[in-house]
Amino acid sequence: MILIKSWVDAEQEAYSIRKRVFIEEQGVPEDMELDEYDPLAQHALAYVNSECIGTARLVTLPGSVGRIGRMAVLPMHRRRGIGGDLLRALLELSKSQGITQLELHAQLSAIPFYEQLGFIAQGDIYDEAGIAHRDMILYI
Repeated sequence: MILIKSWVDAEQEAYSIRKRVFIEEQGVPEDMELDEYDPLAQHALAYVNSECIGTARLVTLPGSVGRIGRMAVLPMHRRRGIGGDLLRALLELSKSQGITQLELHAQLSAIPFYEQLGFIAQGDIYDEAGIAHRDMILYI
């Protein structure tokens, strides 16, 4: 089950997952994990048997543009379609809000995942928090 929540309602569960995945597993500096977009974003949370096991967020930008980010699924629940469910929920949310273009910063290893849902890689590879990334875009 995927629920969309504000940061006020999502913070505890979303940050717990992001901390485990980004900070502990991937070594992202803790001071980089939370940012000014969290309170503005809508957060998708994935649940299995009432346990929150995945998260992602949608930030609405000027010009009918949305930015998807902070997508994380706990290791024991990966490769089960949870990430796809989170992304599809944010795609539907974007459409309902009149967003026509979605952007994201993809870790290189995740590019094939995003390509399956129609995102196109563009631009150069760059470092973000010590991890190689590339921008991706989807017109909806």
